[in-house]
Amino acid sequence: MWKLLQIELFKIFKRPRTYIAFGAVAAIVFLFQAGMKFDGKSYLDLILNSVSDSFEVSDDFKGRILNGYFICFAILNILLIQMPLLVALIAGDSIAGEANMGTLRLSLSRPVSRTEYMLVKFTASVIYTVILLIWLALIALFGSMIIFGTNTLVVFRAGTIEMMEAGDVMWRYFAAFGYAAVALTTVAALAFLLSVFAENSIGPIIATMSIVIVLTILSEMNIPLYDKTIKPYLFTSHMVAWKGFFYVKADPEGTTIRGSIHNLPAILKSMGILVAYIMLFVGSAVWVFRKKIF
Repeated sequence: MWKLLQIELFKIFKRPRTYIAFGAVAAIVFLFQAGMKFDGKSYLDLILNSVSDSFEVSDDFKGRILNGYFICFAILNILLIQMPLLVALIAGDSIAGEANMGTLRLSLSRPVSRTEYMLVKFTASVIYTVILLIWLALIALFGSMIIFGTNTLVVFRAGTIEMMEAGDVMWRYFAAFGYAAVALTTVAALAFLLSVFAENSIGPIIATMSIVIVLTILSEMNIPLYDKTIKPYLFTSHMVAWKGFFYVKADPEGTTIRGSIHNLPAILKSMGILVAYIMLFVGSAVWVFRKKIF
């Protein structure tokens, strides 16, 4: 299987369109970093408008906020919403692309079972997703740290301010990127499943993004009965739970507790739901593919 996985990875990374995602991520990150470097104060003033009535924010404090940790957090809020499309470009092409090129039957002539073949295909898509996230971490996190330096991380949430010391931030980013990998793998699994039903990659890619967009909208709706019955089980409701690693606990005096997470059980529950969806999508894809006649 290792040899087959190497072949699949070679197929992915030899295609020019694979690098569109890396180029798009780099372009968005660099443009945002440049904008924040030259006019970050305007962006910060816009954010602070929501809490200016509750907190007195000094100019010195504003200067401390604009550091690499804050810039990376802002970038993740923008990019992790767009990255499902970049993931679907590869996962949606995994089976449908082979069918479109007429190489699927030839691939199945190898001495491997259909289940092994599908698992290798999906694993290659997951590796691509992880590499893309590592690329994002390198330029968004470490790049921002080099350009803007490091200081206390300040996160604004529902009229409150979360503050984390510089030494209490890096592990949170590693946890957040790990969670994001699970969330994007869920999208990859969905595109992988839809790829089994198509003869070309355009259909699964468009269908995946349509489903993600519709479910994301549904996840943002607030309807009493719906909130308690359907919304908690939509995978899109849990894709942004990575932010929970940056919500901290405070002692009775209001001082941030170092190393704390406000609601870790909720984050773990969200991750469990995403993992269940991955197993469901991949399991369904394997089952359908095994029954399919070529």
